[in-house]
Amino acid sequence: MVSAVFHSPLEASGAVPTAASPPGGVAPTAPTHPKPPAVLQQRIDLAGLGRSWMQSLVPPLLGMVILIGLWALFTVNSSTFPSPKQTFDAAWVLFADPFYSNGPNDQGIGWNVLQSLQRVGVGFGLAALVGIPLGFAIGRFVFLERMVGPLIALLRPVSPLAWLPIGLLVFKSANPAAIWTIFICSIWPMVINTAVGVQRVPQDYLNVARVLKLSEWQVLTRILFPAVLPYMLTGVRLSVGTAWLVIVAAEMLTGGVGIGFWVWDEWNNLNVKHIIVAIFVIGIVGLILEKALVALARRFGHDD
Repeated sequence: MVSAVFHSPLEASGAVPTAASPPGGVAPTAPTHPKPPAVLQQRIDLAGLGRSWMQSLVPPLLGMVILIGLWALFTVNSSTFPSPKQTFDAAWVLFADPFYSNGPNDQGIGWNVLQSLQRVGVGFGLAALVGIPLGFAIGRFVFLERMVGPLIALLRPVSPLAWLPIGLLVFKSANPAAIWTIFICSIWPMVINTAVGVQRVPQDYLNVARVLKLSEWQVLTRILFPAVLPYMLTGVRLSVGTAWLVIVAAEMLTGGVGIGFWVWDEWNNLNVKHIIVAIFVIGIVGLILEKALVALARRFGHDD
C-alpha cells in the first residue's frame, strides 16, 4: 500500500508558522545587549589597573613596614645600634650633598658608588670580551671542552677574594687589582652558560647548515647566536650580580674611593648609621642592576 503525504499550500511555500515563529512567518532575532558607555568602560579599566597596582605595591610595602617596625622595636633602649629615625636623619644629611669632594679621602657617597660601578663595569666588560667567545668555542668544539673543562672546574670554586693578592702582586696597585678580582669572578658564569647554550642547539640546525655548506662564521651568526642569546644573557645577569657583591669586599681590603672603602672607613669612625645607609644603597643599586638585566633577558628571550 502506498501512503501519500499531502501538504497544504502554506506548507509547500514554506510559510507555515511554527511554534518558534510569530504569525506571518518572520523568525525572531537574537536579543542584543547594548555596549557599556565609554565612560563606564574607562572606569572598569581604571579599576582593573588599580587592583593590579595594589597587588604589586602592597606586599613589598607591607614587608618594609614590618622590617622597620621590628627594627624600631629592637632599638628602643639601645645605645649602640641606631634606630630607624636616627638612620633616616643621617641619610637625609648624606644625600643632601652626595657629590661633595674635600680631597681624595673625603668624598660624598655618590662619588663612592660611581667609582665602584666604574670598577665593576671595566672588570665585567673585560670578562665579557673573554668569557663569551670562550664559551662559544667550548660549546662548539669537543676537544676544547675536554681541554678547558677541568681547568674551569678547578678554578671556579675558588673564592674571588683569594685572587686579590695575586692582583696586588702583579699590578702593584689597588685599583687594577680590584678590577682583576671582578674580572676573574665574573668570567665563569658567562663561560659556562654560553657553552651550555651552544651545546643545547638542536643537531638538526647544524645538519642543515652543513648541507647548505655555511661557513663557521655564518653558523655562528645565523644559527648559534640567536639560539644561545637567552643563555648568554642569563650568564651576564649572574656575572653582574656576583661582581657587585665582590667589589664591596675587595674595596674594603684595597682602600681608595669606593662604596666598600667608604663602609670600612665609617666603621673605623664607629658611625654605624652611615654603615646601615650604605647597606641600603648597595642593595638598591644591586636591585636596579638585576631588574635591568632581567628586562633585557625577557626582551631578547623566546617567551615573548
